[in-house]
Amino acid sequence: MPYAAVNGTELHYRIDGDRHGSAPWIVLSNSLGSDLSMWTPQVEPLSKQFRVLRYDTRGHGHSETPKGPYTIDQLAGDVLGLMDTLKIGRAHFAGISMGGLTGIALAARHGERIDRVVLANTAARIGSPEVWVPRAARARDEGMVALAEAVLPRWFTAEFIAREPLVLAAIRDVFAHTNKEGYALNCEAIDATDLRPEAPGIKARSLVIGGTHDLAAKAEQGRELAAAIPGAHYLELDASHISNIERADAFTQAVLDFLTEP
Repeated sequence: MPYAAVNGTELHYRIDGDRHGSAPWIVLSNSLGSDLSMWTPQVEPLSKQFRVLRYDTRGHGHSETPKGPYTIDQLAGDVLGLMDTLKIGRAHFAGISMGGLTGIALAARHGERIDRVVLANTAARIGSPEVWVPRAARARDEGMVALAEAVLPRWFTAEFIAREPLVLAAIRDVFAHTNKEGYALNCEAIDATDLRPEAPGIKARSLVIGGTHDLAAKAEQGRELAAAIPGAHYLELDASHISNIERADAFTQAVLDFLTEP
């Protein structure tokens, strides 16, 4: 299981595709309460044309949970540090939710390192203190198993939940085993982040993906984000918050088309 010491934190990562080949790199960043396994539907198709780097955000999966507070600067810096460790000069980037927020910061502040960026089910300002303060407190006080019952039904439509119980069980297992302090610290990092003034400065070619039924980062917010980024393309999928799983085929094809178009 590969780890890299980045910014004083051991980050777990995984590479698919020919690591020593010449294909472009793409970095995939997970949502709050998940880990790099959330990208499983995309890995095989992407790795046929790209070198794919996935990692567990600090406080998630097999990455360490250093003391807080956490900031969006740290989350973006972890990506850059991991790229530096692996000698990756530039890469495409795709992130879901919290991972998308990280992508906005990277593209706005470190555009020289980012080629094209996919920002899915995210916004330049996600939620409010009324959401994140009690969410962080509940994670710390009640634990992740209790929190799963409140959060996971918002990730997928009722139809998907009924149709894919095994998929949901695997996602619930990852959520339940997420470090509760790591989760809370990332809630607080999201709450402290407002990148709306910075989004118009993004120069990378950008694809914003929204979910029609997303309650966490609403489709309206996705359209606002796309409108703020010069030249960004907006795509809306018939999905809730984790659209890369609920509409895996459509999501994957859209990303491939975007990354490979001239």
